[in-house]
Formats: sequence, structure tokens, C-alpha cells
Amino acid sequence: MKIKRIFAFLSALIMLTSCTSKEESSSTSQKTDNSSSVSETENKTEDIPQIEGYSLLWNDEFNGNALDESIWNYEPHEPGWTNEELQEYTTSTDNVFLRDGSLVIKAIKTLKDGKDYYTSGKVTAQNKKDFTYGKVVARAKVPEGQGLWPAIWMMPKDESFYGQWPKCGEIDIMEVLGSSTEIAYGTVHYGEPHAEQQGIYTLENGSFSDDFHEFSVEWEPGEMRFYIDGNHYHTVNDWFTAVNGEDEKPYPAPFNQPFFVQMNLAVGGTWPGDPDETTDFEKAEFEIDYVRVYQKPEYDTNVTKPEKHYREALADGNFIYNGDFSEKENLEDDINWKFMLFEGGEGSAEIRDNMIVISTQKAGSVDYSVQLVQPELPMIKGKKYRVSFDAYADEERDIIVCVSAPTAGWIRYLKDTTLTISKEKTTYTYDFEMTSKDDPNGRLEFNLGNRGSTSTVYISDVRVEEVK
Repeated sequence: MKIKRIFAFLSALIMLTSCTSKEESSSTSQKTDNSSSVSETENKTEDIPQIEGYSLLWNDEFNGNALDESIWNYEPHEPGWTNEELQEYTTSTDNVFLRDGSLVIKAIKTLKDGKDYYTSGKVTAQNKKDFTYGKVVARAKVPEGQGLWPAIWMMPKDESFYGQWPKCGEIDIMEVLGSSTEIAYGTVHYGEPHAEQQGIYTLENGSFSDDFHEFSVEWEPGEMRFYIDGNHYHTVNDWFTAVNGEDEKPYPAPFNQPFFVQMNLAVGGTWPGDPDETTDFEKAEFEIDYVRVYQKPEYDTNVTKPEKHYREALADGNFIYNGDFSEKENLEDDINWKFMLFEGGEGSAEIRDNMIVISTQKAGSVDYSVQLVQPELPMIKGKKYRVSFDAYADEERDIIVCVSAPTAGWIRYLKDTTLTISKEKTTYTYDFEMTSKDDPNGRLEFNLGNRGSTSTVYISDVRVEEVK
């Protein structure tokens, strides 16, 4: 589990005690090793779908009366263990239990010393069902509620080789925030320095708290592919690991070692925020119908890291494509401009009259609740850049502009800059020097959420260009 956007760096703390590693096989083709056998009474396999090219490695259908401890470990922790989370992870069957063929991880709110106190559960398959490469499939239903944070994710078995997080790597198969249960995230973390690549999947109808949905990842030596309900939405094939100041380890490190599956329901923390009076803890249950791990007979580990491709500037030197808004675009895809809503934000965007018009109905709870971005900006160490644009609003209001690093720990190349725009059209210009390592995926952001205003904003003539 990780912290999205500006809080991504803080999330590094959540993994420090869980990371792992193991030396890469010296052969170019790696044979996979099966883990211990599954329970014949609780995990019958005859009704489990076969997947072409794969064999079932292990599974848990959660059909028994208690957690199968030949597969899972309880992982207790005190409150505040990581990420400013509020819950105590316990071994209590009040927090982790089986019901009607599902594993239930329940968050409970009580009082302790006169203050709100939260308990919840975390289970891991570490040292029991570790494996290298495969397809993980889990069907789950998440709870709804401010401050709830369910996750299905993977960490390495050991940390002796590549070192602690993020050097050891992390695979987040599914994370959902209880305040926005129509959105799920699939993420890969690695580095050092910390880098991440995140996919976002938004349901067209309903939410992940309404019913069960299937989340999966296909992990291979040179690529990971993420799916929800069979829909492919995210691919990662370019990662690294290193000790700061040293050369990178040979690709595909750190994702060439045994990992394990884990599941938990966090309460509070720097990404979801704390619960409030709207959070119904009677319904704070994370339900997992099954976990199934498949594997191919063998994997070719002789893989090569893909070359990085850097966007070319337009003829006039602008790295922003369609910066004059002369072309209508699909603002929901990943090509050029993209408009997004998070954390209670409601609004719309439209390109017209050589500008983009952003209308907000609800400002949401974070600055990126209402957001316009353009990714894939080439940021080269040592070069200087200039961001410029025209903007005005129906009524005076604030917005935030920055150039971020979505695949490099969400650091800022141009720091978050708050500006007050008026009813008069004004040109804004910001210069910055790129001091970090080369990055083909810088991202220009306009953030309109949580600024105390829903006034409509008009932006035009956007440029990002190199300056001498």
C-alpha cells in the first residue's frame, strides 16, 4: 500500500519492516517451485477455473471455519506503526474471521482512555506461500467510509539482498480509499530513490463497495499487467533498484525474487485521512472471496530493460501538445490533456474557443480533487524550463500549479505554487531548473480542489519550454 500523489514519499515508512529479496537465478530460464500443498477439505480445486498456459500453484477459497494458518500469518502491530495509521492490527477473531465462504477483515472502533481506539486485521502468506512470478487473482468487496483503506498487495520474502523499502520492491494489486470506492489503484514501487508507477481504474457504474470484483496481476520477469474484472488497465515494464549513489542492480531487479501476498484494512493515515462522523464502523468490513495464484511451467529471465523514450518538442519549442486548445480531445484518456476527479470532487472540463473551461460543483477534500494534467513531459537533469499559461475565473479564487514526477515518488520539479486568479485574463510564468535524474514522465498539473471556491476557471495558451 502506498501514498498517492503529494503524500507518496511519506508512504515509504509503511514498508520498512516487510521488504525482502533473494539472489537472482544464474540461468536464463527459471523453473518455478511449488509451495506446500493446500487444504484438501477447504480449498478443493475442481471448480476453480483453469487459465490457459498456467497451472494452479496455491489457493484459498475461505470455505472453512477459521483462517488457514498453513497459508496465512496474523501480523499484529501497534497503532501508528507506519504512515500515521490509527489502527492496532490484532490476532483477534473479532478482526479476522471467516463467514459464508469469505475472509472478513473488520475494523472496530472502541474507546480507550476516553479516546477513540481502532483495531483491525492484517494477514500475510510470508514464509508459507512465497513464489517467484505468476498470476495472482483475488475477488473482494471493500468497505465504504472516510478513513478506511483496504489493500491486497505483495512484498518480498526477505530483505537481505536488495535492502529495505523501496529498494526491495512492492506490488500493490488493489488499493481503494473508502471515501471514493468507485476508484481502484494498482501500483508498483521500487527504487532508490523511490519511484512508482500507478494505474487507476474507475467503474462506470456503481462502486467496489457495492459488490465483489476480481483484481489480478500477471507478474513476469520483464513485465507486470494489472486487471480488474478481466479488464487490462495498467502495464509496467520499466523499473530499477539501487543504493543511492551506486549503480543500478541488473534488470529485472528487484522483481526477480520470491514475493508473498498480504491483505489488510487500515484506518486513517496520510493518504485516506482519518475517519469522521460519517464513517459507519458497523459496516467496516473488507471481504475476500478467494485468493488464487497460478504459475507458468517456466519463465524466460533473459529480459532487457526497455529504452526510455522522450517526447519531442513541437516546432515552436513547446513540450505541451495542444497547448492552444485548438483541437477537441477526449479528456478521459491518457493522450495529451486529462481531466480527473478524486476524493469528493465533482466537476467537468470542456475545450472550446481555444481554451479549456473547468467547472466545479464540489471542491472535494484535497487539492487534486479537481485536476487537469498533461503527462510525458521530458525533464532532463541540468536543463532549465519555463511554464507559462493564461488564466482567469468567474470569481477570484486560488489554484495550484506544479510539475510533478508520478513515476519518481511524486517529487516536484516545479514546486506546488498557489496563485490567485481574478476575473481578468492574466499571463503566469514560472521558471525552474531540473536537478533530479532524467525523467521522461514529468507532469504539468493544475489543481483546483479544496481551495474554498467552485468558481469556473478558464485556461489557455499553455507552454512548457526549455530556456537557455
